[in-house]
Amino acid sequence: MQPWHYYQHIPTAVFVFAFGAIVGSFINVVIYRLPAGMSVISPASRCPICGVRLAWYENLPIVGWMYVRARCRTCKAPISPQYMLIEAFMAVLFLVLYAALFMVKPTVDWWGHIGGDWWYYNGVLRALPAFLLVVFLLAGLTAMTVIDARQFIIPIGIPRVLTVVAFVAWPIQAALPSAYRARGHWPIQTTDWHWFCIGAMGMVGVLIAWGLLVRGVMRYSFADYAEYVPDDQVLGDYPHARREMGVEILFLLPVLAGLVAGHFLGAGLPAAAPPVIIQALGGSILGYLSGAGLVWAIRILGTLGFGREAMGLGDVHLMGAVGAVLGWVDPIWISLLAPFSGLSWVVVSMGISSLFKRERRELPYGPHLALVTLVVILCRPAFDWVQSVYPGLQAPGLMP
Repeated sequence: MQPWHYYQHIPTAVFVFAFGAIVGSFINVVIYRLPAGMSVISPASRCPICGVRLAWYENLPIVGWMYVRARCRTCKAPISPQYMLIEAFMAVLFLVLYAALFMVKPTVDWWGHIGGDWWYYNGVLRALPAFLLVVFLLAGLTAMTVIDARQFIIPIGIPRVLTVVAFVAWPIQAALPSAYRARGHWPIQTTDWHWFCIGAMGMVGVLIAWGLLVRGVMRYSFADYAEYVPDDQVLGDYPHARREMGVEILFLLPVLAGLVAGHFLGAGLPAAAPPVIIQALGGSILGYLSGAGLVWAIRILGTLGFGREAMGLGDVHLMGAVGAVLGWVDPIWISLLAPFSGLSWVVVSMGISSLFKRERRELPYGPHLALVTLVVILCRPAFDWVQSVYPGLQAPGLMP
């Protein structure tokens, strides 16, 4: 490949790097304020010790932290390197993803296969909704990972926003014209009328169950958790975990009924392909139901089997958002591989605690789901090879 091919990407690559750093700066705000119940929009950033408002140059991503030498200009309180590290991490991650999807030709081994024909031949402008959706997913996963690792909680607002944005972005992307050489390909799995009806009616069931919950017809699971576990205790011994799974199964009944109704409704529809916007929306909806459903099933079965909460409902929402963005196949891989990440962490943390004679650091399941999601995205060629062996997992292109 000629060097000029890469040179023409330099201005866009610089912009993507800077944009990633800006998003990382916002992620720092989310990590600090959201668990505290504060607005992520106002007030303006201030020193948490003396309260002085940060100057414009202190708010510059990455370089601002370096310029003030990691200290508040007024009270000289130290500023955590986390701010700079997350900004740099997001900037590099955005840039790596841009390079893999749009700079490297699909004929190049590994890196060219992370995205493939659709991303490369469409370019960043034609694929902008899809690209923004994926990088925002990575940003949201970063925020959820840090918050969950610190406080063992995932703010539900983050995956909910990602899910809604995915339901909007994929139809918009499908409505845009595609490059001729990219036709017949699509980044996520699409649907026919039958599967669209199954997914759509399943979402109707989700909305019905949520409405019953909000109106008080159904109760929240673990509603009496605080009566048994003190607020300052992260991992508590709640005695009624199995009982609460019955509450959650009751919540899922309208969803299951919707899926069944969608099956019979879709079976009577014509075999012709639906409009491309419907196909894209259906693929995102099925991804959401697949991601959330897999983790929720593991949560229920694990809790019933062991008598204690297997994983949090935040993990269910997290994987629902991942599926809405990446489609229904990737959540299967993530659900299969995340336990190995968890086991690896247990082994490593036990070794570290034994070596340094300190207590082993517990880590919730959310960070493992987020890490494996990143692995699945960047190791796409390996998973595509497996899917080529099992054609049922291949992602069909948008049908005309």
